[in-house]
Amino acid sequence: MNNPVRIDDLRSPQFAPEATAIHELMGSMAADLPLTSDSLHAAAAAQTGLDDFGPDDYRERLDVLLDALRSAPNCTDWGRVITHTQLVQLLKNRLLLQRLLGIHPEIREIELAPPVIIAGLPRTGTTHLQNLLSASGLFRTLPYWESLEPFPLPVETGVVPDPRLVRCEAGIDFLHQTMPLFPLMHEMTTEHVHEEIQLLANDFSSMLFETLADVPDWRDYYLAHDQEPHYRHLRLQLQALQFLDGGKRWLLKSPQHLEQLPTLAAVFPGATVALTHRDPATVAVSMATMVAYSRRMTSDPVDAVGTGRYWSDRLATMLTTVVDDRDRVGGLSCLDVRFDDFMADELDTAAQVIRLAGDTLTDLARDNMTAYLETHDRGRLGTIDYRADDLGLDLAELESRFAPYTERFLAR
Repeated sequence: MNNPVRIDDLRSPQFAPEATAIHELMGSMAADLPLTSDSLHAAAAAQTGLDDFGPDDYRERLDVLLDALRSAPNCTDWGRVITHTQLVQLLKNRLLLQRLLGIHPEIREIELAPPVIIAGLPRTGTTHLQNLLSASGLFRTLPYWESLEPFPLPVETGVVPDPRLVRCEAGIDFLHQTMPLFPLMHEMTTEHVHEEIQLLANDFSSMLFETLADVPDWRDYYLAHDQEPHYRHLRLQLQALQFLDGGKRWLLKSPQHLEQLPTLAAVFPGATVALTHRDPATVAVSMATMVAYSRRMTSDPVDAVGTGRYWSDRLATMLTTVVDDRDRVGGLSCLDVRFDDFMADELDTAAQVIRLAGDTLTDLARDNMTAYLETHDRGRLGTIDYRADDLGLDLAELESRFAPYTERFLAR
């Protein structure tokens, strides 16, 4: 295995000439794409030919988010264009869902089997576990392209190849030009299994926005509001996706779910939840590094120390919540998955989840997962040299801060 790669431009990103040229071109469009509600709604309506965004309660959340994004420090012109494009897509998704529901109101009556849900911080094995379980063939999953554009434009329905896949591939190419080391932290391909946090963003209530920019005002607003209505909107989207493309029991995953166990129990009663656990101090360093590196998509320079401070605080909130909720929330079947145990026997861990969900681990499912493991060695694309000092963090202080969580879930 190659030596870990040090990110030596975390605070002052350096780009290849090809990426710089694209950034300059995008930046020239910023004046025509302001981060305002009117601009976003007009663009979404023009690009879809639709005007029914559904219940308008989301508009308050969008306004709070836009205020926070406009106040985010060090945002580049081309970063504003990226953000504008992302938010327009969320509004387009709302328009297209509303159109689909108008044509097929029976979508709301579709029965969803209790899903299997993976809840854990990034860097705790959540992605690997999700991909492994997905390989079994027992679950309906969300590929990356579908998470971004879950519902087709009317004029593109039935077009082959699906233009959504083509656009996703182009987006990934741009992402890799701007963040060439990102695949070492989180592999991205058009078809890879992705989180439904993108679907939660369609109702403009999601932790996703915290990863895109420094938006503490949005965080405070998000934490002050009950998330059950937005998880019900997620459920509605899953019903619509099942209507469009069938599927079995859903396999879901997001770090956000760690602080939403009561909400999961209310919206997905009977769900199976696999809670992944790993030393939170090292997780905080690697996660904050990944977020700081991703910030070059919109910011220059990047406040790596501020990012470290923000996410160590945010993780403390999340972990305190899961410690409080784990044993008192009913209506869920929960399994605690320690990272070291998972790495020691990946197939056994997957089998435990499948059995807890009431499914049968068939020979075919086991063979499928074995084949996946044979072609997906951990760290096969390389690894990153994560350093607490780069983020102004101290591992000993983090270990002390996260001790209640560690004692609850990782003590032997």
